[in-house]
Order: sequence, then structure tokens, then C-alpha cells
Amino acid sequence: MRTERNLTRRLDRVFARLDREPERPAHIDVPRMSRHRVVLFSATLAFYLAIVWAVVTTSWLVRLDWQVMFFRPYQQWPEIHAFLDYYVVLGQRGPTAVMVAAWLGWRSWRQHTLRPLLTLATSLLLLNITVGAAKLGMGRLGPHYATAIGSNEMGLGGDIFPSGHTANAVVTWGILAYLASTPTARRWLSALSAVTSLGVGLTTVYLGTHWLSDVLLGWAAGLLILLALPWFEPLIAKAELWLFDLRDRLRARRGLPAPEPAVPVTPVLLKPRNLPAEQPTPAREPVASTRSSRGLAHLAPGPHTARSERTPVTPAGSRRPPHADRLPRGTSQPARPLTGG
Repeated sequence: MRTERNLTRRLDRVFARLDREPERPAHIDVPRMSRHRVVLFSATLAFYLAIVWAVVTTSWLVRLDWQVMFFRPYQQWPEIHAFLDYYVVLGQRGPTAVMVAAWLGWRSWRQHTLRPLLTLATSLLLLNITVGAAKLGMGRLGPHYATAIGSNEMGLGGDIFPSGHTANAVVTWGILAYLASTPTARRWLSALSAVTSLGVGLTTVYLGTHWLSDVLLGWAAGLLILLALPWFEPLIAKAELWLFDLRDRLRARRGLPAPEPAVPVTPVLLKPRNLPAEQPTPAREPVASTRSSRGLAHLAPGPHTARSERTPVTPAGSRRPPHADRLPRGTSQPARPLTGG
């Protein structure tokens, strides 16, 4: 019985804390396609095209791919093979999408907005279209299925260029940084997603499932999607409004009441301390010294006055209680008659 009561109390505390959370933020920080982001997008696109050109022309990058493959990292460091078999799951689309969608779904429910889930869906859709089309279009074979030493293995029906594990790790974990609400959280999550995707890409090279150039192109492909997301923000906003309208129509058909909109909190504007010389100082009305007026006095303070101009708080006169045998200060006390002893 005690265990059940303690568990019930803990659950009540958790739900009570959830009820105190805000429903929908008043201002959602939506990233815009700034000039800095456009420059990064252009540089990443140039890097993407340079990698493709280097592989198509069988340049030094293809020779480096073969050298790394013959080095066989999985034979050089076999003791970390078991760990990396599990670590590479951080780049698989199914498990990572479920984990990230669970977190963003809870965030959407708490904030009463569908933007996190819609942004994740948009990024995964762009990932499947762009990376999938590049894989099928270039048809490169992997290291385990290579046919000729030194060739680029392009156009042979493969599907490993660019690396889907690497691109998926960049997009799935990078979307958390993209949706971060503070600059500090965005920086930390960006660094964490970069390290995670870097580790996933190098793990595929270690296991021998991808060439090194596949990983480089996968990083560029995932980064292009994250940098291009601000262009799709108006479409995401329209989709969110359409889904909320659809929900309201379904509620109306079932006879359910529509959800009450969140009431925005209007900030209290404080008066400036020093008024300009041209503007006359407004006359202050006397306020009764009640508890309610004193509680609101700090919201709108009046103009600053010197100590000598302030009204005294204490009443005038002495604080001592009156005594019958005492005379006011400045009057002479009558002489007492002398009594003989």
C-alpha cells in the first residue's frame, strides 16, 4: 500500500508540474534565410558538386578510397568492432526517426503547435527525395562489391553514393539544433549533431560498407537540407493552419466544443523615471492607503523626487504618549514649596 501511495504521489507531482508549463509560446523563433545562410548553402553546394566531379573523373579521391579500403580498418582495430556495430544505428533512418519524433511530438503537445513534427517530416521527405535520387542516378557499387581495382564503380546499379547513414545522421540530429529555442542550446546541439554524424560516417568506412567519398558526399547532402529548411517555413506554417482548421471542423461535426485559444499576456509598460523638460509632469491623484493599491504601486512608479520634497510618512509631533504631569517643552515649571524637616 505504501508503495502504491508513493507512486501515486509522484505521478501527481509530475502531472502538476506539466500543468504549470506554458501552452504555446508567444513568439516562436523561426530561422530565416539570411545572407549568411545563403553563403553557407552555396559553399556546401559547391563542395557537393566538387565531390561528385572528383569521383566521376576518377581523380585522387578515388585512389584514396581504394587505399582506405585496402587498409581494412576493421582488421586493424578489431576490439572496437562490437561497439561500432551498435553505434552505427544512430544513422539508420527508422530508429533515429522514432526517437526524434517522440521528443518532438511531446514538445508539440506541450506547446500546442505542430511545427516541430512538420519540420521533421519535411526534412525527412527532402532527404528521401534528394539522397534517393542521387543514389539511383549514380549507381555506385560499395567496397564489398567492387569489380575493378582503381575504378570509380559508377553506373553499375549500386546505391551507396552518397552515404545514406551519414546524411540521415546529419538531418535527424541536426533538426534538434534547428528547432532549439535559445542560441546557447542551438550551439550545443549543433556541435553534438556534428560529432554524432561524423562518428557515424567514419564507422561506415571502418565497417567497409562505404567509400570515404560516400561519407563526404553524405555530410554535404544532409547539410544542404538543413540549410534549405527556412525556404519551406511558409509551407510548414500553411500546413499547420490547415491541420488545425481540419481538427476544428471534425470537432464541430462531432458536437465537441472548440478548444479555447491561449490568452496572450499583455506586458505592463512602466513610466520613465526622468521625464523630458518639454512635457509637463502629470499630477498624481491621492490614493487611499489600502493593501491593494500598495500591491500595484510598483507597476507604474511616478517621477523621481528628492528626499526634501517627499511627503513625510510619520505623523507630525512627538511619538511619546501624552502624560498629565508633563508640560510642553519651553514653558517654565512652577517652584515646588519647601517643606521643613
